[in-house]
Amino acid sequence: MTKDRGELTIRGRRFKWGERTYLMGILNVTPDSFSDGGEFNTLDAALKQGQFLVEAGADILDVGGQSTRPGATEVPLEEELARVVPVVRALSETLSVPISVDTTRAEVARAAVEAGASLVNDISAATFDPQMLSVVAELGVPLILMHIRGTPQTMQQLTDYKDLIAEILQFLDSRIQAAQAAGIPRKHLLVDPGIGFAKTFSQNLEILRRLGEFHTLNCPLLVGPSRKSFIGHILNQPNPKARVWGTAAACCAAIAAGADLLRVHDVQQMQEVCRVADAIFRF
Repeated sequence: MTKDRGELTIRGRRFKWGERTYLMGILNVTPDSFSDGGEFNTLDAALKQGQFLVEAGADILDVGGQSTRPGATEVPLEEELARVVPVVRALSETLSVPISVDTTRAEVARAAVEAGASLVNDISAATFDPQMLSVVAELGVPLILMHIRGTPQTMQQLTDYKDLIAEILQFLDSRIQAAQAAGIPRKHLLVDPGIGFAKTFSQNLEILRRLGEFHTLNCPLLVGPSRKSFIGHILNQPNPKARVWGTAAACCAAIAAGADLLRVHDVQQMQEVCRVADAIFRF
């Protein structure tokens, strides 16, 4: 049954959490992302993909210029800015949906918001850059806080938990408190348990099974299972692009547990999953 978890207006669009499942379309403007690296790292290709994702049903576009796949190395600040800012500016000038910037750097967040982005998606929950919380507070935009241990280079060696869900909850709660202390209103905060980030195959499944427990944080819940390796493991499918229907099953499980926002590559297919799953589970 639907539970009202408040609402948020982003770039003039009203997000009423709990009413339906919203979709964040992934737009990687990188040469090395695990699933689509190099496909959309020109301005023209990125604009076409952004338009395609919106027409397919994306409620938000998430633009990232730094791969966060396991083992990815950090790109120089100037390179991330050069990848992200022109794309955000062009998208904001041509599309009306909110645009998110996927970054862990406060300087990139600031430049992207000034170019037209409306929210910040930080996989480090604002722990990599000590300036991130104060900059987001100053900009007045929403912030997505994700759980991670270590960095993309080291995270898959940091999967030893005594109590997986309790530790993720504790981390996210501490980051919510830090964000509020920095001046970010609680209604501007979303949380993400970080599927695939410092998690093993079995831990990813446990997160999905126990996703409902994250509602105790009283923040909208983002889940990002799209094309990830745990799905490939189940399906014996090494090609991330061939994991669409495995992703659909994971998304359906997330919706059943009350996820508010799904971050996905295959928006057209997941939009149908959302419509049917919402009809079943949100009543």
